[in-house]
Amino acid sequence: MKQPGSSARSSLHTRLLFVLFIVLGTVLSPFALAQEGRVLAAPKAIIFDVNETLLDLAPLRTSVGKALNGREDLLSLWFSTMLHYSLVDTLSNDYHDFGQIGAAALMMVAQSQGIELEAEVARQSIVETITKLPAHDDVVPGLKALTAGGFTIVSLTNSSNNGVTAQFEYAGLTDYFEHRYSVEDVAAFKPDPRTYEWVLELGLKPEEVLMVAAHAWDLAGAKAVGLQTAFIAREGTVLYPLTSRPDYVVENLLQLVEELPSK
Repeated sequence: MKQPGSSARSSLHTRLLFVLFIVLGTVLSPFALAQEGRVLAAPKAIIFDVNETLLDLAPLRTSVGKALNGREDLLSLWFSTMLHYSLVDTLSNDYHDFGQIGAAALMMVAQSQGIELEAEVARQSIVETITKLPAHDDVVPGLKALTAGGFTIVSLTNSSNNGVTAQFEYAGLTDYFEHRYSVEDVAAFKPDPRTYEWVLELGLKPEEVLMVAAHAWDLAGAKAVGLQTAFIAREGTVLYPLTSRPDYVVENLLQLVEELPSK
C-alpha cells in the first residue's frame, strides 16, 4: 500500500529529474546528436530573454553591492541563488514572482556573509533598480535590423508582466516587440519546458523559432523542446560544456543579425 503523499512526492521527483536534465543537458542525448551539423532555415520568430541578454545589469550590481556593504562581487552569488530558488518554486508549485525571490535570495546571501540586511532594504535595492536598466549598446541597432528583415520578435522573461513592461519602457524597447511573454502567466520559471511551449502558441513549429539568451541554462531548456538557439556572450557569461552547443554563438546582437539566414 502506498504511503500518504507518495504520489505527490513521486511526481515532484520526476519533474525535478526532468528539469535537472534540461539544465545540465548531455552531449550524448539522441536529440543533441541530431542537432549537430544541421542546416538551419531562417527562423519565422525570434524569442529574446531580457535580463542580461538585452539589458545591462550594471546598475543592479551597484544596487545589490550597496545593500551588501559594498560587496559588488557577490552579485553572481545572488543571481545564482535567485535562479536556484526559482526552480524550487517551480518544482514545488509554490510560485512567487521574480522580485520576491530576488529579495529573499539577497537576504540569504547577506546572512551567509554575516551582513545585516533588513527585508525592506533588500526589496527596494532590487525592485527599484531592475526596472531601470539600460539596453546594451548593440540591442537597439540589432532589433532595428531584425525588424527591417521581417522577423517576428517577442520576449520571454522570468520577470513579471508589470516588471518587463516597465523595463522595456525605460530602455526604449517596447516598439520592437510584437508580444511580451512573462513566466508569471504559467507560474513556472525557465527552463521549465512549459514556458517555451507556451510561446509556441504563436502557431509555429519549434524548429521555426529561435531563442536568444546570454544564459546557457536558458538555451538548454529551449533546445530540449526543439527550438533553434543563439548564445550572446555578454561579459562574464560562458557556455555549459556538457550540453549541446547552441546553433549560433556570437559576441553581440549585430553579429547574430549578420549570421542569420535571410528570410
